[in-house]
Amino acid sequence: MATSIAANAWIDPRAEIDEGVEIGPFCMVGPGAKIGSGTRLLNHVTLMGNVTIGRNNVLYPNVVVGAEPQDMSYQGTDTRVEIGDGNTLREGVTINRASEKEEGVTRLGNKNFLMAGVHVAHDCQLGNQIVIASGTLLAGHVHVHDHASISGCCGIHHYVTIGSYSFLAALSRALHDVPPYMLVEGIAAKPRCINIVALKRNNFSAKSIDCLAVANRLLYRSKVGLTHARDILVSKDQITPEVEHLFSFIETQSAGKHGRGREAMRNAA
Repeated sequence: MATSIAANAWIDPRAEIDEGVEIGPFCMVGPGAKIGSGTRLLNHVTLMGNVTIGRNNVLYPNVVVGAEPQDMSYQGTDTRVEIGDGNTLREGVTINRASEKEEGVTRLGNKNFLMAGVHVAHDCQLGNQIVIASGTLLAGHVHVHDHASISGCCGIHHYVTIGSYSFLAALSRALHDVPPYMLVEGIAAKPRCINIVALKRNNFSAKSIDCLAVANRLLYRSKVGLTHARDILVSKDQITPEVEHLFSFIETQSAGKHGRGREAMRNAA
């Protein structure tokens, strides 16, 4: 498939564009952009700074990728954005490039779906097959693990980690890390139950789902504490890899500042 570039698009000659890329009307592609085959910029898309986009992505109108981080301490370093393959960025999505505070990259993995008006701030790290609904805002340094789902108009505090297969309900404010496999909701958001829909859709075993449900009741309803919960589950042969992952996540979270495990690691460093 041949590359297609609209006559009124502006493409810096230093940009690297593979065969089979579609760039629609009124797009702007800066000198640091690299765009993989099969990716489509529909119209009015802006790529600024050092931006690498993989194959078969679709960027809808008014998407802006690679603008400077909205961080008052930013000193102008040539940081970057890296986007993988098969992502959909709907209207008005913004992804800022990184600050100098971590590894210098804001990263989006593969097969993610970001709906209209989502903002991904500097230094965020998003995995694969994540869904983020319209109007949700990710502050700087947020990590979102694979298969997480975030509903509309949520606010995610800086350095929060969103665990895999979790669900953050609409209009929630996530001040603390969101544990994997949990449905979390509220202001401030708290675990309410396991994310049974995601677990069934992704073919988790009945035993894994039952054990996670017991762990949820012990940790977030009975509030027996991590050590006691582990002892109870061991005595009932209900320790599965998923439960171990949940416990490990909570241990890291508990060591953190204000319930954000990675913020403690950063401060210690």
